[in-house]
Amino acid sequence: MRAVVQNDKNRAWGGRLVLGCGAAALACSAVLSGCAGTETTRTPSSQAGPDATRSPSRHPGPAQAPGPQAAEHARLAAAARRWGLAQVPLAPPPPPERKPEITARAGFEVSHQRDWDLPPVFTTIPTRQKIVFLTIDDGSEKDPGFLRMMEDLKIPYTAFLSNYLVKDDYGYFRTMQSYGHTLDNHTLHHPSLPGLSYEEQKTEICAMQDIMEKQFGKRPTVFRPPYGNYDQDTLRAARSCGITYAPIWNEEVYVDHWEYREDDQKMRRGDIVLTHFRGRSDWNGTMVDAMRRFLDKVTREGYAVARLEDYL
Repeated sequence: MRAVVQNDKNRAWGGRLVLGCGAAALACSAVLSGCAGTETTRTPSSQAGPDATRSPSRHPGPAQAPGPQAAEHARLAAAARRWGLAQVPLAPPPPPERKPEITARAGFEVSHQRDWDLPPVFTTIPTRQKIVFLTIDDGSEKDPGFLRMMEDLKIPYTAFLSNYLVKDDYGYFRTMQSYGHTLDNHTLHHPSLPGLSYEEQKTEICAMQDIMEKQFGKRPTVFRPPYGNYDQDTLRAARSCGITYAPIWNEEVYVDHWEYREDDQKMRRGDIVLTHFRGRSDWNGTMVDAMRRFLDKVTREGYAVARLEDYL
């Protein structure tokens, strides 16, 4: 059975080894770079086009927006200064009236992908809007400053949780959920699933569904395979547990650099961006630092951060 394998998105975490691409079908897709570096050498220039030159203000300024809008603009501007952002993040457009059709990314399918109605694995949402989606994995670091920052700035994100990392403080993630952010499934123990049997994979996914329902009141329909690695058994097991979608990512942001899947090292409309719950014990900085880097870059390039679930 063919396993679809990404580069290890978490090389520095727990001494895990880098995993290379395991299928010829993926050879045409550039996997995330394993090289460290600075954003100076990685960040593409701002994209051309009408959206690239629009105002960075999240809402119209006071002169154009009297009353509550002006007050909210002033509040967001103050929050952006307080958290050290270069600009006020852009407001996302309203959710689409008709959600886009989500299919597996070319080269990321498994056998019987369509006829068995297996959850699609994808890295980008089809959209003409200049938006990206922020996703955060695992649950190791529980930084209260991160919660305050994202609530102050009203930035949506989706958390993919692994039980062995979140079980010491479910309350942190309940607070996150109370702010309107979605909590999704990232397995019990974060294994590389293609190395397990079908039944072992099913236990990792379905038992995490049980925990998510008990602790957070809902069984997710969205699942991310650890490391982005999966095979047909992974998607079969996920489907049996009530999973509809299996998004991975097109870019990854660290506290000191970005990494890209695509050869041209650029963001695209609808891209899913990955980061992790990590702090100074693993990174040279905090989650707040990583979010500052993320928000400054997407805003500078004319992107807003939208809520993933609004498009699924």
